[in-house]
Amino acid sequence: MSETSRSQAHVHSDPAEPVPGPVGTRSTGVRRTSPGVSELVQAALPLIAAWLPGQRWYAGKGRAITGLTPVVGTPLQVGDPTLLHLLLRVEHAGDGSAAYGDIYQLLLGIRSQPSNGIAPSAVLGRLSGGQHDGAAVYDAVHDPELTGRLLEHMATGDRFGSLSFRRTPGPGLPGNLPGRASTAEQSNSSVIYGTSFILKLFRRISPGTNPDLELSLALSRAGSTRIPRVAAWFECRLERSEPATLGLLQRYLPDAEDGWELALDQVARLKGDPSPGNFAIEAHRLGRATAEVHRVLARTMPVARLDRAQVGLLAGAMADRLDSAVAAVPGLLRYRAALRTAFRQLTADHLDGLAVQRIHGDLHLGQAMRTPHGWVLLDFEGEPAKPLAERRLPQPALRDVAAMLRSFDYAAAHLLAGAPPDPELAHLAAAWAGRNRTAYCAGYTAGGGSDPSASPELMRALEIDKAVYEVVYEARHRPSWLPIPLAAINRLALTV
Repeated sequence: MSETSRSQAHVHSDPAEPVPGPVGTRSTGVRRTSPGVSELVQAALPLIAAWLPGQRWYAGKGRAITGLTPVVGTPLQVGDPTLLHLLLRVEHAGDGSAAYGDIYQLLLGIRSQPSNGIAPSAVLGRLSGGQHDGAAVYDAVHDPELTGRLLEHMATGDRFGSLSFRRTPGPGLPGNLPGRASTAEQSNSSVIYGTSFILKLFRRISPGTNPDLELSLALSRAGSTRIPRVAAWFECRLERSEPATLGLLQRYLPDAEDGWELALDQVARLKGDPSPGNFAIEAHRLGRATAEVHRVLARTMPVARLDRAQVGLLAGAMADRLDSAVAAVPGLLRYRAALRTAFRQLTADHLDGLAVQRIHGDLHLGQAMRTPHGWVLLDFEGEPAKPLAERRLPQPALRDVAAMLRSFDYAAAHLLAGAPPDPELAHLAAAWAGRNRTAYCAGYTAGGGSDPSASPELMRALEIDKAVYEVVYEARHRPSWLPIPLAAINRLALTV
C-alpha cells in the first residue's frame, strides 16, 4: 500500500523571524507561524530555565545554565489550549559559544487553567504579562488532548516549515487516540496511544538521523519481526544540516514482558530455590533473536572489514576511554596495565579483516521484551551520551553480545544487593550469570552469529570496554552499584 494521499496536505512555509531576547538569551530565528509566537516563547524562557534542570532527561545536571537560545518554535495548535513545539539551545559555563550548547526538544502546552489530569511536576509555571498573562505553561507530554493532536499530525503527514511529520506505507493511523505519558524514567519521553502505538520523543537533539529511526526503519522494511514496526516519525531541518530526528512512532506491545524484570524475578527465586530454573532457555532464545537482528542489519546496511591498522585504532580508542575513566575513578588505576595489555592484544594478526557493521549499540536486558511470539529488541539509538556520529559508526557485532553478557552480571548482582556477605548466595548468583551467559552465546551462534568463543581476545576487550563505561557511570550516578562493574574488571584483568 502507498503512503496516505494527505502526506503533503498541510504545508506551512512562513519565513523565520528573529526573536528579540532578554539578558541570558540569544536571538537566532525562531520560526514564527502565527502572531504572537515569538512573544510567547520569550515569556516562557524564565519558566523553562527554572524547570529544565529537574528533568530526568536533562544532560546538564550540575552545570549552570548561562543562556537559552530559541532555535525553532512552531505552534501545532493555537487557542486554549495552545501546543507549542520548541527546539531550544541550552548553553552552560565552559561551552565556549552558543554553537556548542545542547539542543533540547520541548512540547509546551499553554492553558488559561491547567487540566486536573496534569501532574504538578509537569507544570512550569504561569506566564506574566502579554497576551497570555496568567496562563499556565506545562509539559504537553502529560496532556492527552495535545498528544492526540501530535498523532493527528503524524497521521496526515503534516509539514510546518522545517518541521515535517512522515509516516510509513501501510494502514492509516488513527487520528483520534489520546496519549498518556509513560511513567518510566528514561533519557527521552514516551507517549502511549491506547494499546496500538508508542511515541518516543527524543529530548536531546543532534543534526542527523537518529540511529533508532535509521535502524528500526531498515529492520521494518526488511520484514523483521524482532522489533516493533515503525509507523511514523517527525524531524526538523536545522539550518543547512541533514534533518534531525525528533520523534519515532512504533507499534506498542501491550502483552510484552520486560527482559530485565523477568531476569530479576528469576534471580530473586534463587534464595528459596537454588535450582537452575528455566531462564537459560529464554537467554538462548534471546541470543538467537540478537543474531537474527544482526544478520538483517548486515544484509540491509553497509558492512566493512578493518585492516590491522584500523583494528589498532579501535584498540587505541578503548585505551583512551580507559585512561579517561582512571582519571575519573582512581580505583581503576591498579588494573590499567592489565587492561591496556588486553586492548593491545587486539592487534594480533588473526584479527586483520575484522568485520564491522551497524549494531544495536546499547543492548541490555532492559532493551529486550518477551512477547507471545518471541523476543523483540527496542531502542536502537546507542549510548545516548555518545555523539550521534559516533553512534552511527559500524562496530563489531560482538560488541552487542558483550554488552548483554554484562547485563546478566548486573541481574545476578541484585541477589546480593543490600545483603550481608554470604558466600553461598554469591556462588548462586555467579552460577546463574554463568549459565545464562553461556546460553545466550550458544543461542547467538545457533542463530547464525559469529561464535563468541572463537574470538576470546575480542570478547574480553569488548567486555572490558563496556565495564569501564559502567564504572564511570556508576561512580557518577549510583555509587552504591560501583562494586558490580569493578568486580567484572577484576575478573577480566585476571584473565590477561
